Amino acid sequence: MKLLSIAGARPQLVKLSAFSRELRSYPQIQEIILHTGQHWEDNMSGVFFRELGIPDPDFQLGIHDLPHGAMTGRMLEGIESVLKEVKPDMVLVYGDTNSTLAGALATKKMHIPLAHAEAGLRIHDLRMPEEINRVLTDRISDLLFCPTSRAMVNLDLEGFGRFPAQVFWTGDLMWDALTYYSARINNSDSSAKPGSPFVLCTIHREENILDIPRLTGILDALSGIQSRARVVFPAHPRTAEILHNLAPGLPFPVTGPLGYLDMLHLVSQCTMVITDSGGLQKEAFFFHKPCIALREQTEWTELVQCGCNIPAGADSGKILKAFDIFQAGRSIPMEHFYGDGHAARQMINHILNYTAC
Repeated sequence: MKLLSIAGARPQLVKLSAFSRELRSYPQIQEIILHTGQHWEDNMSGVFFRELGIPDPDFQLGIHDLPHGAMTGRMLEGIESVLKEVKPDMVLVYGDTNSTLAGALATKKMHIPLAHAEAGLRIHDLRMPEEINRVLTDRISDLLFCPTSRAMVNLDLEGFGRFPAQVFWTGDLMWDALTYYSARINNSDSSAKPGSPFVLCTIHREENILDIPRLTGILDALSGIQSRARVVFPAHPRTAEILHNLAPGLPFPVTGPLGYLDMLHLVSQCTMVITDSGGLQKEAFFFHKPCIALREQTEWTELVQCGCNIPAGADSGKILKAFDIFQAGRSIPMEHFYGDGHAARQMINHILNYTAC
């Protein structure tokens, strides 16, 4: 069986690493990896392949730094060409990026079975590009692998019980990855290892970095927090460039992006996480760290309900209020929302047992 995995962005590479590692125990499946190039910088892509032991991509499209429509269109064209050459028995896409949607569309237009890892997540806001990508990908997928029970409920409410698709709760590949790599975190050789208490912050979503009033609100809050707790800010390259031009005099340093293991080390050592990243929200929970989400909604609703994640958007007052709540010592429960660390194994078994509806 030939299985083509399509990835392109940093969080997808983490999920791919967990799936690819497990797949090596199944010699009856030939793994083929296509990297769209959506994240192409070495510190956003190459380092993940090296430190997580992901096989080199069989195909590298090198498509990046384009508007949504142009990027998705070029990816669709490139992926279609690869599909014609490889003729896979199934395609697996991950998450909710332009790479996900392009891979899904190309696959279905060629009548190849499609599996979606991280299906069923919703914030019910179609102004968010990721929401469009995940909704459309789910609707045309044949196998939907849900990371949480809430994702299963979302698909049921949308009528997936009547669609020609098979829906499974498998747990989360990011929990698989953390379970496997946690022993290597302390061996990370990053120079960004603060020794005193600190708050970890990342910002990368377009609605936060391209909307100047929103970005200003976030930076005002971080400046207020810096006067009470040290802020550590490893930045996406585009975020770093915008901050350099907009706010060169920030009271906290902005550093470059880190590899997976170095970032996990910072999460494990910080007192709190402030981020607009969906993946980092979960990683904060995995390490029992409170998290302030720089978004009005989050797809990880279970984290909000259990009290360890507060969506504050870009409102400096709400961010500072959430900071005060967590500084007061709110406890973080350890619930098993994301499976048992064997999501990849479950996914592979469902793929092997797949028969068209």
